[in-house]
Amino acid sequence: MPEFAESADGTTIAFDRVGRGPALVVVGGAFNTRLSPYPLVTLLSERFTVYSYDRRGRGDSGSAAEDTDSVAREVEDLAAVVAAAGGAAGVYGHSSGAILTLEAAMAGVPMTSIAVYEPPYSFDPQHPEPGDDFGFPAAIAAGDHDAAARAFLQITGMPSGAVAGMSAAPWWGGMITTALTLPHDMALTGDGRIPEGRLAAVGVPVLAMDGGNSPEWAARAAMGIASAVGSGTRLTVEGENHAVDQTVLAPILSEFFSS
Repeated sequence: MPEFAESADGTTIAFDRVGRGPALVVVGGAFNTRLSPYPLVTLLSERFTVYSYDRRGRGDSGSAAEDTDSVAREVEDLAAVVAAAGGAAGVYGHSSGAILTLEAAMAGVPMTSIAVYEPPYSFDPQHPEPGDDFGFPAAIAAGDHDAAARAFLQITGMPSGAVAGMSAAPWWGGMITTALTLPHDMALTGDGRIPEGRLAAVGVPVLAMDGGNSPEWAARAAMGIASAVGSGTRLTVEGENHAVDQTVLAPILSEFFSS
């Protein structure tokens, strides 16, 4: 059974606490619940007390009726989990969860060190025009989980054929239970630009990672973050893409958060 923290607006945030050792919070990306990173959590729990949580609107966490500033509310949610972890923690974030982690650090949430994998700062200076929304806003407005998930995946660059194949998988139904929270992920991504000026205020060590088989934007993001923060390192995880193998990632994170 999960434990619960109360966010600043009263929303309950569900989290699991696993292992023993220094506190380490894991922040998932789009479609993720607190259960999604469990191979990673299990491996990290050998050296850390790992906190994996349901972002608001997902799993066992609550969702406020009016999220007028979802980025600020999600920062408060992460702050509540860090407080439950003892008041400060190492934090690892994947994809939009990586941007959330950085937003929280920039807002002053106490963190001892930060690792991020492919935060979708995907702005391409060579092609600055906004892309197709694939009907995403209309699907969200209609409450159509399936159409919203399909549109979101196409916005991220997944070909329509690959989306069709994914939607035929037996786990698609479970995946789209979080689809109506996807506007939170879109809000975190914003226009896809790295907030270099604000990142300069992050004063703890930051490991920014990208996959060796990932698109060019991932490498640009990792390099940009590592150069913008006060103490940043960029690492390319060879042979990996955005869906990084958690068993490959675990020893990298274990070494970084132990240093």
